[in-house]
Amino acid sequence: MDFKKMIRVMLVCLFAVCLFASAVQAATERGFDDKEIRIAAWGPQTGPAAPWGAVARGSKLMFDIVNEEGGINGRKIKFFVRDDQYNPSQTVAGVKELVERYGIFAFVGGVGTACCQSVYKMLLENKIIWISPCSGARSFWDPHNPYLWNIWVSYEDDASILAKFAVEKKKYKKIAMLYNNDDFGLDALDAVKYRLSKYKLEPVAALPVEPTERDLSSQVAKLKASGAEAVISFCAPTQAAIALRTSVSQGFRPQWFHSYNLSDYPLMNKITDGLWTKEGVITSSFFIPPFADQPLINKYRAAQKRLAPTERWGIFYQAGIVVAEPLVAAMKKAGKNLSTEAVKKELDSLKNFQGVGPKITWTAKNHKAPKSVQIWQSGPKGEIVLQDWTENEISRH
Repeated sequence: MDFKKMIRVMLVCLFAVCLFASAVQAATERGFDDKEIRIAAWGPQTGPAAPWGAVARGSKLMFDIVNEEGGINGRKIKFFVRDDQYNPSQTVAGVKELVERYGIFAFVGGVGTACCQSVYKMLLENKIIWISPCSGARSFWDPHNPYLWNIWVSYEDDASILAKFAVEKKKYKKIAMLYNNDDFGLDALDAVKYRLSKYKLEPVAALPVEPTERDLSSQVAKLKASGAEAVISFCAPTQAAIALRTSVSQGFRPQWFHSYNLSDYPLMNKITDGLWTKEGVITSSFFIPPFADQPLINKYRAAQKRLAPTERWGIFYQAGIVVAEPLVAAMKKAGKNLSTEAVKKELDSLKNFQGVGPKITWTAKNHKAPKSVQIWQSGPKGEIVLQDWTENEISRH
């Protein structure tokens, strides 16, 4: 074989190897092609935590805006939502179908600590990007998961700051706890106990609530009997509303404190017939107020009226945008050569990124959420900011 012929054969072989490598890479990448990127979420569109279903629909608005503006480097986003009714077994079924049938590139949000924990291993094993479960449970960043990035302030930090405010600012000494009987509530309970111990106090009562409970008269009666001046509650919207209604009907009117998960005051007012504001419920929050006169908030509110006129603008809906914003930013920066690792690299280098949620900084070794919240109170004209951004300065870990 002469030299020129040898070179031609070698070039053909090299070309074939390149084609094969490209095909292998395409086969190992999931969730996109030249025209679309497939992204998904789950959440309770129906069932006991249905008010939180707005989170997934808020993410849809974000992706609709992106598509309206031309997509991500020429690709449009195709978004899937599965209703799991706040039931972990349904979460598993819905996410499994999405992963196996559609080859999802990334997930955003996902409501419910137990629901998110039920699919944690599946998403990690498949190396699927997941931007922040809507949960502050410690199990989502300890141990470190290289494919999950957290935005939700930990329930430990949240509850600790609320308890500190109750004691130091409101001067309460008789504080009780009402909590979901899962990591959502148990993390918060541990943090409240730890914070109160610093003042040589302990909860006068600590009562669990199951996610499906509808009769909380027993728990409220025990809270009343404890003499509690304040109740720190980490419950789902339905149980929080039932507890407040039952409390008022029993003539027990403590100061109620709730997690940031219930900082959607218009919604909570609606499902409590105005008691949320009448009783001056206090919550934490880590979002830019939903009706602030701020350019990005104004843009999203205008888009909601245009693209999703039947939706109600509020904190839960805004939360879906908050979990989608970092993913959109990272995919845009990754460029046309999209891949899981390219987007991961961009997410791992986000520094002081802020959309309409908290300020975020992530590194390859640290995907933890911020540690600061504000304290709000429900008032006749919306939220009243009682305390500006405050970071939890003590921790058991």
